[in-house]
Amino acid sequence: MATKLSVNINKIATLRNSRGGNNPDVVKAAIDCEKFGADGITVHPRPDERHIRYSDVREISKVITTEFNIEGNPREDKFVSLVLEVKPAQVTLVPDDPGQLTSNHGWDTIKEREYLHGIISIFKKAGIRVSIFVDPVERMVAAAADVGTDRVELYTEGYAKNYQYDKDKAVSKYIRAADVAAHNGLGLNAGHDLDMKNLQFFKQSIPDLLEVSIGQALISDALYYGLENVIQLYKRKLNGH
Repeated sequence: MATKLSVNINKIATLRNSRGGNNPDVVKAAIDCEKFGADGITVHPRPDERHIRYSDVREISKVITTEFNIEGNPREDKFVSLVLEVKPAQVTLVPDDPGQLTSNHGWDTIKEREYLHGIISIFKKAGIRVSIFVDPVERMVAAAADVGTDRVELYTEGYAKNYQYDKDKAVSKYIRAADVAAHNGLGLNAGHDLDMKNLQFFKQSIPDLLEVSIGQALISDALYYGLENVIQLYKRKLNGH
C-alpha cells in the first residue's frame, strides 16, 4: 500500500514570522511542495499564530490541489470555525494546551468519548474526514472506534526516541496499535519526529499506513539538501528505497 507524504509547513511560517514581511512566502512554499511531489500539505494553526496564521490557512486552501490537512485543538472555537469555513480534506484533532510548544500526547479516547463523538460529528456532517491524535496504546485505539473518527494518527515521538537503541522494540507497540486500528476499521496515519533515518523501517513494519505528516525533520533536511530533493528522498523511504 502506498503511504502518502503530507508536508507540514509550520516551520516555514516560523522563519517568516521571525523577521516579519513575507519571506519565505508560506503560500508559495505550499504550492512548491506539491509541485515537488508532496501528496498533501499539513498546517497546525495555534491561537497565538506563532507560526501558521489563520489567514495563511485560508490562502493555502485556495491554491493547493492535493489533500489539505488542518491540525489543531477543537476546544478552540476559532479553530472549529476556520475548519468548517475552509473544509479541508482532513482535520486532525490534537489535544494541545494553548501555549504548548509542540504536540506531546494523544487523546484519552475513553475519558473523552462523549466530547469527541460530538465534535467529530460536526466535522463529518460538513464532509470533512476526521483523524484524531492518539498514543500507541491498544485500548485507546480501540476506544477511538467508538467516537466516530475515520482515522487515528499514532503519536510517534516514542518510536523516534528509541529507534537508535532497539528499533524492533521501539516499533512493537505501534505494530500492535496498528493491528487494533485495522481490526476496528480505522484508517491509520502517523506523525511526530519521523525522519529520514527512521521512516523506512516504520513503514516496513506497518504496511497499512495511509499517511505520514512530517514537518520539523523534513524542513531541517531541506536546509542542506534542498526542498525538492528532500521531498523525493522522503517519498523513496516510504516506498522502501
